[in-house]
Amino acid sequence: MTTSALPASPARPRGAAFRTTLEETLLPPVVALLIALVIGDLLILSFGQSPAAVYRLLLEGTWGNSYGAGQVLYKATTLTFTGLAVALGLRAGVFNIGAESQLAAGGFAAALAGLWLPAGFPTIIAVVVCLLAAALAGGLCGAIPGVMKARFGAHEVIVTIMLNFIVLALLNYVVAAKLHVPETLHTPEIRAGAVSRLADQFGAFHGSAANWTMLAALLAAACMAFYLFRTRRGYELRAVGLQPEAAEFGGVSVGGVWIRALAVSGAIAGMGGINYVLGYKHYYEEGFAGGAGFLGIAVALVGRNHPAGVVVAALLFATLSQGGLAIHALVPKQMVEVLQAIVILAVAVSVPEVRRLLRASRRVEA
Repeated sequence: MTTSALPASPARPRGAAFRTTLEETLLPPVVALLIALVIGDLLILSFGQSPAAVYRLLLEGTWGNSYGAGQVLYKATTLTFTGLAVALGLRAGVFNIGAESQLAAGGFAAALAGLWLPAGFPTIIAVVVCLLAAALAGGLCGAIPGVMKARFGAHEVIVTIMLNFIVLALLNYVVAAKLHVPETLHTPEIRAGAVSRLADQFGAFHGSAANWTMLAALLAAACMAFYLFRTRRGYELRAVGLQPEAAEFGGVSVGGVWIRALAVSGAIAGMGGINYVLGYKHYYEEGFAGGAGFLGIAVALVGRNHPAGVVVAALLFATLSQGGLAIHALVPKQMVEVLQAIVILAVAVSVPEVRRLLRASRRVEA
């Protein structure tokens, strides 16, 4: 039988394919958030408080005033970088748990570059130099587990976890022994490369930490979307993530993709360090990451590993984080951490189940 004798498969209408993609992308996270909202309501009621009053207080303390909104944008900027880093790795089928140390390494390298450059150095060039230094340091931390996985079969989860301990301990030692300002745990202030805060141009932000680094985060998300969905390298990366054996049979170097994915992932996480070092404090400080690297895992999962979804998820988690300070008068601020965990669990459980139900309903309709 020749190929031409085979019955042609029915062409799928473009509109139906788009609707299917849209349903499977948007509906599962929405269902997960609704589940988290219901469970969160029950927890708030257990403290004898009204969920409506708590949520109103949370919104008033975040998006309800310009300072709170600025703080949300500041926290979302770092989470966008770390979320994109984890999402890129997951697209390639590798789990980057090392965003915390890659973020710290990037911030440290940016601070070193800022200290090294003379005070009168042109700001734009200095920012680019600091940004490249941060990406290089983070990328190096990411490339190590990539090489160990591709060459020796070491599992990237174990390697990145161990690297978190090694890198953070090493940075803390260097700062404490060589670079710290007396009676502090931070380096001297950088002389070049500082990024101005939004409050410097827009007084409405009332001194919040939001700064122009947020534009770099949005640009990183746009570049990642272009790379993943509009380039051959991005196609290879996604192919390896979906089916590495088939990708290798098609001529793709799976090991090379793993190394590249983890190196780029680390570079993105490293660039997140400039939000604190260049845009907020203007120095590197021990423990500045504050768990943003680990929270990036949740951001990537809730954002469905899509750059646009990561940005939205980062805003959600930043809102919850900042809102925890506002709702403390009614319920314990730890309630926000519980809500974050519930969102993650709801996404993990509901996404595959909602997709299964959607596909089952389509089979019935067919």
